[in-house]
This record gives sequence, structure tokens and C-alpha cells, in this order.
Amino acid sequence: MDADAFTWIGICAGSLTTISFYPQLVKTWKTRVTKDISLAMFLLFCCGLILWITYGILQKDIPIIMTNIATFILAFPILVMKLKYK
Repeated sequence: MDADAFTWIGICAGSLTTISFYPQLVKTWKTRVTKDISLAMFLLFCCGLILWITYGILQKDIPIIMTNIATFILAFPILVMKLKYK
């Protein structure tokens, strides 16, 4: 398998895992209900995303960088709402 195929697999995998946060973001935004969302999980997850972005930058790996930035853009507002709507 060539490098382009690996890149596309990475982009597809990252895109699917990123998109999975969208329904939760929309639901939380609309309802303002966050009682069933784990604060510890989202804190750890957002910290992990920052580390993945850093790793991607150091490795110059575009799929890792872009998908983790996109996931962070969706996950961080959920974390903020969790803190705001306790």
C-alpha cells in the first residue's frame, strides 16, 4: 500500500471519530443539560487532543494534526458547557 492510501485511511478514520462528537455538541448546545457528561473524561480527552496535535506537528503528519484539531474544536465547547451548566 502506498503512502497516499495510508494518508487517506488516516483522514477517513480521523474524520469519523471527529464527526462522532457533533451530535453530542448539538444536543448539549440545545438542551444545556450536561449532568450525564463526565467532566474528568472531557478534561482528559481535551488534554490528550492537545498532545496528539503536538505529536502530529512534531511528526509533520497532516491527518493527525487536522483531525485532532477538528475534534478539539467539537470537544472543547462541550467541556466549556459542562463547566458552565453544572
